[in-house]
Amino acid sequence: MRITTEEVRRVAILARLALTSTEEDDLIKHFDKILAYMDMLNTLDTTTVEPTAHVVEMSEPLRNDCVTNQPNTEALLANAPAREDSFFKVPKILE
Repeated sequence: MRITTEEVRRVAILARLALTSTEEDDLIKHFDKILAYMDMLNTLDTTTVEPTAHVVEMSEPLRNDCVTNQPNTEALLANAPAREDSFFKVPKILE
């Protein structure tokens, strides 16, 4: 599979990179090597390999989604230079 110069330029624009023509050519060669390796991996027989999310068996990988540290407004605002009710008071920056 051949990567085109236009594709490299589009990726560079998305990544906000300014590339020289030499750098574009180098990236094309680099991407071609990566895609050639992926093609080589695609030739492997994986019919007996089960899809997995983790290499090792995990019984309960995630914790319960619950709040363990309730916010204490007074403690959070204790060192505030200025406050209004339960909010930080900051100078107005927009006219």
